[in-house]
Order: sequence, then structure tokens, then C-alpha cells
Amino acid sequence: MPVLLLGALLFSGLVYLLIKVVIPRSPISQTKTLTYWGLFEPDSVYLQAIADFEKDHPKVKVQYNYSTLKEYRERLQNALSSGSGPDIFRIHQSWVPMLGKYLSPVPPNVYDTASFEEIFYPSAKDSLKYQGQYIAIPLEFDGLGLYYNEGLFKSAGKTPPKNWIELRETAGALTTRDQQGKIQIAGVALGAVNVDHWSDILGMMMLQNGADLSNPAACSQGGAIGEKICPGADALSFFTLFTKTDRVWDETMPSSTYAFSTGKLAMYFGPSWRVFDIENFKKEYKTNLDYKIIPVPQLQDGNLNWASYWVEAVSKTSPNQALAWEFLKYLSSRETMQKLYQTESSLRLFGEPYSRVDLAENLRSQPYVGAYIQQAPTAKNWYLSSETKDNGINDQIIKYYEDAVNAVNDGEEPLGVLTTTGQGVMQVLRQYGLSK
Repeated sequence: MPVLLLGALLFSGLVYLLIKVVIPRSPISQTKTLTYWGLFEPDSVYLQAIADFEKDHPKVKVQYNYSTLKEYRERLQNALSSGSGPDIFRIHQSWVPMLGKYLSPVPPNVYDTASFEEIFYPSAKDSLKYQGQYIAIPLEFDGLGLYYNEGLFKSAGKTPPKNWIELRETAGALTTRDQQGKIQIAGVALGAVNVDHWSDILGMMMLQNGADLSNPAACSQGGAIGEKICPGADALSFFTLFTKTDRVWDETMPSSTYAFSTGKLAMYFGPSWRVFDIENFKKEYKTNLDYKIIPVPQLQDGNLNWASYWVEAVSKTSPNQALAWEFLKYLSSRETMQKLYQTESSLRLFGEPYSRVDLAENLRSQPYVGAYIQQAPTAKNWYLSSETKDNGINDQIIKYYEDAVNAVNDGEEPLGVLTTTGQGVMQVLRQYGLSK
């Protein structure tokens, strides 16, 4: 064999050997990692659920990262817009207009339209669509409930109110003042912006009364004598009656959560998670507060409630979208959701209330979350959700309504005030593509 040919063969063999030994071949299926930005729940809640999923998906790792709510929306949106965001993340149901363009639609093999609308409560159908497609899955439900101090009610021989007229009468009867007229025990926390969750409460009142929250000054002709009906102005007027006329609450009171926790407030509106704040206050101040949570009051023959909760979404730019949605389908299944609730309940009084309609009976009689589950089928959401800390659509619109409440409490007429509110609200809605 010629020397040159022999040299060439030896060289090619050496190169082959180097490639085979030094540069290993890529595995047939590489491990994929799903990054998940969560809120409120510690890592320990998801440990077992993630382990079970990874066991069934040996080439998948799920990395759960607990996030704080401070500037969370901005951090998330910046990460998504730069293409460096997580695969899966938690958002508030009202954030869809702000983040919709970054969100992957729910695939039909995960939940088609019919199954999504059958499995989850109507508020998910109303709030989780972007350009005609569902873009998030709820793992919880929450809204507003009416907390009442059972000791104060028993002492006064009162029963919990079922409608707003009963609530107003009861609040007046349970309010006590000192000799200077200063409130010692408030009947109900309503009427001012120092009430925790006041924007949710006012939004719910307006919706119950038939108001258009995007145009709250709208009026129509109606009634037996053709008088002008202005449901937004009427609801705002009623809300402020509790401070202006009835004086069962005022702007000198502390936060309503604190006032209720320390026994200085008979009735309080809040979401289910406020139970944990109240229980912490009870321990800190060594109070023996007994309270119950019931559905919120209604107008006569009405049944409309408030929804405000968090949902899970997938990044549109994630290279693992199909796998991310498979994981969320697993988390939102009956079996996994029940396991998560049990794990959460081992860490605190109760877990996140179920978002699935078919699990309602499991919690309907639960003392802390039963009222919220009872209200879930008729609950609605809008961009007046408090405590989202979004520095966006909720906070901007809440500011316009805050100005309206303060103006009415200062003596201005509700209808004129809401005309200005509506102009500001419309500007915000246009900013997020929600109005022409």
C-alpha cells in the first residue's frame, strides 16, 4: 500500500476515534426543564406534585420559583418581552389585557372550549379570553365574603343580613360611640377608601345595580313615570351613605382588617385569604374573636357576586409550550388539585379554594371558604381588583374611582363625579386596547 494512502487512512481513523471518544453523541432525548414563577405558595406545596409529574415524565424537570408580589407584574412583563421569561407563571385574571400578547393559547388537547367552560366557573370564561382564545387556567377561586363578629351579633340579638337593606339597619344598630360621638365599634366598613378592598366592594355594588363600570355615569329613562335611572350614581351614593349619613364608619378608623381583627368592627368584606391576617392579629393581640363568613348581601331578587383570583399561564415564546400546558393540565386535574389543597391545609387553616365546578361540594360547607364556593357560579370580575399591585390597569382605574368616592364624601354630586371618572376610565381602557 502506498505510504500516502496508508497515512491518510490512519489519519481518518484517528479522527473518527477522536470524534467517537472525545465528542460524545447527543442523547436521543435531552432532559427539558420547565421554569415556573409562582406566587403565594412556598416550594413545599408543589414538591410532591412535581415529583409525581417528573416520575411520569423522566426527561422533564420542573423548577418552581417562589416570587413576591412587589413589582411582580413589571418584572414578569419585562422578562416575557425580552424572551427570557419563565415557561409557566401566575398572573391575576384581570391582567389579560396587559399580558395577552405574550401568552400561549390553551391547546384543544388540554381543554377545548366546551370542556374549559364546563370545568371552570363562568368568571374564567368572562375574563380569560384573548383574541377569542383561552390563555390561562385557574387553580383557585376567590372573591368577596361578608365576615361578621358572632359575639357582637349574639349580644345584640341580630341575625346576619342577606340583603343591603338588612345590612344597613344592622350596621346602625351595632355601631357604638363614646360621649364625644367618636365611633368605638363600627357597624360595617363601607363608604370610604380606608376600607380594605373598597374598590372590589364598590365594583360589586355597581354590577349588582346594573351599572356599566366602563361608563359609570350612564343613565336611561325608565320607571312608571319615565324618570332617569342612573345605576352607577345610585350605587356610589349608597356606598357613601355609610360614612356621610349613617356614620357607621369614618375616615379616622384604622384599616378595616385591623378593626375587625381587634373586635372594633361588626361586619367586614374581604377575600378568603384575609382569614390568615385576621388569625395572625388574634394571636398577636390575644383576642378571642369569634366570626363567621357568609355570602355577600344582594339586591332584592338579585344574585351577583365578585370574583378576584390568580391563574396560571404559559409564555408564547417558550420552546416547551406543549409540555408546559401538559403540566398545567395535570395540576388542574381533580386528583392533583385535591392533593394540593390537602398539602396547603397542612401548612395553614385551608388551601386555595377549588376552581373546578365538579369539586364544589367538597368545600361548600367548609367554614372559611364555603361562602366563596357558594357564590362562584354567579361571580364576575372587572378592573377594580384590589391588592394585585400591578401598577397597571387595576391600579389606574381604581385611582379614578378613588377620586370619585372622595369627591362624593366631600359633598359633590355622584352623577357629575362619575362623568369625570368615566372619562378617565375610558382613557385607561383605550391604553390596553379595550375600547375604541
